[in-house]
Amino acid sequence: HSEQLPGSRLYLALDQGGHAGRALVFDAGGRCLTQASAACEVRRRDGLRVEQDPEAIVSGLQDCIARVAMQLGSRCQDIAVAALVTQRSSVVCWNRGNAKALTPVLSWQDRRAQDWLSGFADAADRIHETTGLMLSAHYGASKLHWCLEHIPAVQAAAQTRQLACGPLAAFLLFRLLDQRPLLVDSGNAARTLLWNRHTRDWDPGLAALFGVPIDYLPDCVPNRHAFGTLRIGQHSVPVALCHGDQPAALFAAGMPRYDRTYINIGTGAFVQRVLDHDPGEVPGLLTALLLDEGSRQYYALEGTVNSAGGALDTIGKCYGLDAEALTVQLPSWLEHCRTPPLFLNGVSGLGAPFWVTDFASRFVGAGDMAECLVAVVESIVFLLQSNLEALETYVAPSTDIVVSGGVATLDGLCQRLATLSGRPVRRPTQTEASARGAAWLLTDHAQAWNEADAEQCFTPIEDAALLYRYRRWRTAMQVQIDTGVSQ
Repeated sequence: HSEQLPGSRLYLALDQGGHAGRALVFDAGGRCLTQASAACEVRRRDGLRVEQDPEAIVSGLQDCIARVAMQLGSRCQDIAVAALVTQRSSVVCWNRGNAKALTPVLSWQDRRAQDWLSGFADAADRIHETTGLMLSAHYGASKLHWCLEHIPAVQAAAQTRQLACGPLAAFLLFRLLDQRPLLVDSGNAARTLLWNRHTRDWDPGLAALFGVPIDYLPDCVPNRHAFGTLRIGQHSVPVALCHGDQPAALFAAGMPRYDRTYINIGTGAFVQRVLDHDPGEVPGLLTALLLDEGSRQYYALEGTVNSAGGALDTIGKCYGLDAEALTVQLPSWLEHCRTPPLFLNGVSGLGAPFWVTDFASRFVGAGDMAECLVAVVESIVFLLQSNLEALETYVAPSTDIVVSGGVATLDGLCQRLATLSGRPVRRPTQTEASARGAAWLLTDHAQAWNEADAEQCFTPIEDAALLYRYRRWRTAMQVQIDTGVSQ
């Protein structure tokens, strides 16, 4: 075992997710030798504002680094290289002189500027073609503009030319690395509505359109880049990769396959098909740069579900259930509940393929607590299936589906997805895939990391009631969208 071979290369992955930051150390065979995590609070206000404390995120990651250093001891010197992955579309402003944050982290779920952004509807097609994104307040541009307009500390830093702003990843690189680089990778820059997928750089026209001067933004570089060095214990480790957590997750077992659908289900969910070419503008879906290696790029067609685990948390809290209680109760409810109501899930707005910013989430039909929580899980499955159907309008149906993420641990969700999609759903033992994928991208790619991994496979079964509920759900969703009922 490589754990017993001092001197063999180790890989450090820093993963800043929606509810926790983590540091994980992998060996060359993909085994996680040690890890540490630090929870980070999410503050929600008025249904639109979703914030986190940037200083708490930084200190949490620093604490994780210190703990894995202590656990590794002398093996710290074997860490050859490190990676950082973060949630995309979260943004923050900071002072480039003293490195202090000037704003909270505005989460990717934050939609405070959606009314202002709706004024750009006439430019939506141009924005989609240039960026690969839909016009949405989930992405960074409208949030950065809001900060420039409403936060005096941001305005003061702009006047003294000390302002830096952009994706959370750029702030963390600035704060954690010795060189304080003002850089951002393609994967995170691409979720701002300010980045041109053709030039792989900031777009001057979009920056002017949204009132976010390029001078305030970090320089754009590929995902693979010499970002600087990170202190771990008494050692300096080069950071050679920065990316978004969702695209990184696709590499958890090695190079992803073109004939497979990948679904990562966490706070939100993302449905991706990997391509070796830029598919161009595809109505209702996102064109994502999956990996930018400078000389070579990989792409993905992507569908999004804005609220998966987030919807479960929200509805669970309405019943007085915390995340731990849901984890305990949901598996049994999913197994035994046969007649749940429908849940029209617009928590945090509707993503692909519907794209409705303001949507009134509601139950159709009555049910007790267990039945309503099962309905929320089924709404996640139904949204995923809607995205699969949209993707397969443009890409040949996949042979199977690989799921990852915390919500994917629910057997009942995976079985329903297999049945509804009509194809096997494979769930690797390692469902937390982002850090693992980032670490694999740091290796020489000589071997995949899935060879020894067990996986559970869910195969389609006959379930006429589930198919009927899905058809009813699609109809009810479309009626509500067409009638324009908002929250």
